Amino acid sequence: MSKPKLQIALDSQSLSKALETVREVGDVVDIIEVGTVLCLQDGMEPVRAIRALYPEKTILADTKCADAGKTVAKNCKDAGANWMTVICCATIPTMQAANKEIDELQVELYGDWTFDQAKAWKEIGINQVVYHQSRDALLSGETWGEKDLTKINKLVDMGFEVSVTGGLNVDTLQLFKGIDVACFIAGRGIAEAENPKKAAEDFKNKINEIF
Repeated sequence: MSKPKLQIALDSQSLSKALETVREVGDVVDIIEVGTVLCLQDGMEPVRAIRALYPEKTILADTKCADAGKTVAKNCKDAGANWMTVICCATIPTMQAANKEIDELQVELYGDWTFDQAKAWKEIGINQVVYHQSRDALLSGETWGEKDLTKINKLVDMGFEVSVTGGLNVDTLQLFKGIDVACFIAGRGIAEAENPKKAAEDFKNKINEIF
């Protein structure tokens, strides 16, 4: 079992705010995510800016692409992203087209996806998925539970690298002890902390303690 990485999700409403956050935590985290809202607000400019600041870091463009996979992936790659995301309801041709243009493609698991779909993703060479508790689900009262851990374990057994996200905090990480999680993704838990750098370091320390 490899040690999980830590990813910061920059879900800011503006590039300036994202840069303020990443300046504090960029040296601590392993992966820097330009979040969906930020991509919608400012396009690929945040990717370009963060790539200029962190030439050696893995940068993810969280586009949640549903169509035009080749074009979106090429735009992400040209801007400096290593990885990008597609939504799980995207067609196989869309995923295939995107996967040819970017270093790594992640499938975002929302809604009623199936393991039959996951098998098809694996068959076309996709190795990464993101298991979500969405912000809206968390606000409606849902919490992490055994049903989530069972699905994550099954995805791992299928050969996927599974990133986990959704309302994570340092205490939540204990739930995943013994599971081969590839990466923990934290957004507000780091970015909105009183001291974002310390919050990121606390996440890394807890990961080291558990795994």
